[in-house]
Amino acid sequence: MRRDKIYLVGFAASGKSTVARRLASRLGWRAFDIDDLVEQRESRSISEIFSEHGEPYYRAIEREILRGLLVPRQAVVATGSGTFADGICRALIAGDGLSVWLDAPIDVLIGRLPAGRPRPLGDDRRELERVYQLRGAAYRLADLRLDAGAGSADELVERVLDWIGY
Repeated sequence: MRRDKIYLVGFAASGKSTVARRLASRLGWRAFDIDDLVEQRESRSISEIFSEHGEPYYRAIEREILRGLLVPRQAVVATGSGTFADGICRALIAGDGLSVWLDAPIDVLIGRLPAGRPRPLGDDRRELERVYQLRGAAYRLADLRLDAGAGSADELVERVLDWIGY
């Protein structure tokens, strides 16, 4: 298992982007955010991509972005909330580095979602809960699970650093 790349996986609002930046800073590595890279490439938001082209189009771009991130080493990658649920993406991640699941209860995650901002998954609580449950089965396959509902981003960083022996 390669230890020079860490992928953060988990549901929306679990803290992947924040933890990725802070962890990369502590390690002296680069941080990448798949959602940001997709938006940059497409010159529009993920919600716009979903509404204009649908999820299959978005997932295809996401896979391309992920494949491009296989080359850089010494990197922390914040994945999209559905990245690790995709079998192809999960296999790419498993062959490239360590995966860390930032797990938090659905109530905590919903409370963290910014109000009034369009989301690809929508605002329907039942739908969010359904997708949360579906993706949880994939997230459980990550190399490490951290409780992201109780600790701060800095505490999560410390736990990852301890786990990798840094």
